Amino acid sequence: MSTYLLRRLVAMVPVIFIVSLVTFGLIMVLPGDPAMMMMGDQTSPAAYQAIRQQLGLDRPLPIQYVDWAVHALQGQFGVSLRDHLPIGQAIASHVAPTVELAVLGMLIAVLIALPVGIISALRPGSPVDILATLLALSGVAVPHFFLGILLIELFAASLRLLPPSGYIPPTEDLGANLRLMLMPALTLSTGITAVLMRHMRSSLLEVLHQEYIGTARAKGLGPQAVVVGHALRNALLPVVTILGLEMGSVIGGVVVLETIFSIPGMGRLIVDSILFRDYPTVQALVLLLAVTVLVANLFADLTYGVLDPRVRHGARARA
Repeated sequence: MSTYLLRRLVAMVPVIFIVSLVTFGLIMVLPGDPAMMMMGDQTSPAAYQAIRQQLGLDRPLPIQYVDWAVHALQGQFGVSLRDHLPIGQAIASHVAPTVELAVLGMLIAVLIALPVGIISALRPGSPVDILATLLALSGVAVPHFFLGILLIELFAASLRLLPPSGYIPPTEDLGANLRLMLMPALTLSTGITAVLMRHMRSSLLEVLHQEYIGTARAKGLGPQAVVVGHALRNALLPVVTILGLEMGSVIGGVVVLETIFSIPGMGRLIVDSILFRDYPTVQALVLLLAVTVLVANLFADLTYGVLDPRVRHGARARA
């Protein structure tokens, strides 16, 4: 397993390099000029050139990239152009709401998708299976921003059961925090729930038709022992992989939902930084989120190896 982990870590290096190169290049070709944003109402050409020189924007792009990449490897992303604070400090102050929203969304998705997917596989064609299929299709079809607005209209404006937006740290008031995070977490979980539910159903159906399941039933094992003891572990293998791949969807959903529900997380920070043309902050956030997705996929692969010993043995054989 250690050799497999090392191979996966080495494979991440060129991916991170390509992501950093694309991120830096795309940010630089976006319309707008951070120097003009910092000048405000001033129109002095001398002041404009001085700000560009101060930011290093007057240097060739390859030199700017190398300088940025070297500092990023050291964990130094520079200073925000918007509030003149260290970018690392700005990101650290916005991490907690994003992590909480992502964890709650994934937790809700898993708690709903796995039981419903298992029931649908055990009773194909039943009313529960049909209803789960309809809900899964709806979860994939409805975009996050539209569903979030609908939930605000229903539970906040009409029924007045939940607050419409905002954020309170759980350390200050856990109850108020959960009430504020419930709607965005539910909205974030819909698409993930739909994908996990369908993969859980199809994977378990396929496993239940394997020969070793028939052998287990022939030995006199009950339905619960067959499903839990033999079928479920193998059926979870593709679901674990999909769960890691869905981290990209989670990141995209967080960016949208934090703006809709006024949550001061990294998604809201990246939107505000883009509007202000705060290039260093945007570059640091995009790179950090990309690394987060890669680490989540790595964790999913390692979990796959724990569930399926053949992955570990295959890695040792190749080594």
